[in-house]
Amino acid sequence: MLGSLLTVLATALSLLVVDIIFPGVSLANFPAAMVAGLVIGLVNSGIRPIISLLSLPLNILSLGAFSLVVNGLCFWLASLFVPGFRVAGLIAFIVAPVILSLVSTFLNKYFAEKLPNLAQE
Repeated sequence: MLGSLLTVLATALSLLVVDIIFPGVSLANFPAAMVAGLVIGLVNSGIRPIISLLSLPLNILSLGAFSLVVNGLCFWLASLFVPGFRVAGLIAFIVAPVILSLVSTFLNKYFAEKLPNLAQE
C-alpha cells in the first residue's frame, strides 16, 4: 500500500516538473497532479497494453519509435479524465511523457532507497 502511494506521489511530483518544463502541459494544482498520477498509472496498466498490442506492426516497422506515440497517446488520454490537467501541442504529446518517465524513475529509486530508513524510524 505504501509502495503504491509513493509511486503515485513520485508520478505527481514528476508531472509538476513536466508542467514547469513544457508550456503545453498544465496542471491546476497539486491535488490535480495526484489524481493525474493515479490516472496515468491506471491508463498505463489497463489501456496501454491493448494499444501496444494493436500498434505492434507499426512499432516493428518504425523499429520501436512508434512507442513514443503510444506513450504520448496514453499521456493525453489520462489528461482527458482529470480536470485541471491539460496536454496541448505535439512537442508536449511526444517529449513530455519521456521527461515524466525519467523524473519518475529517479524519484521512485530515491523513495526505494529511503523506504527502509522510513520503516526503521
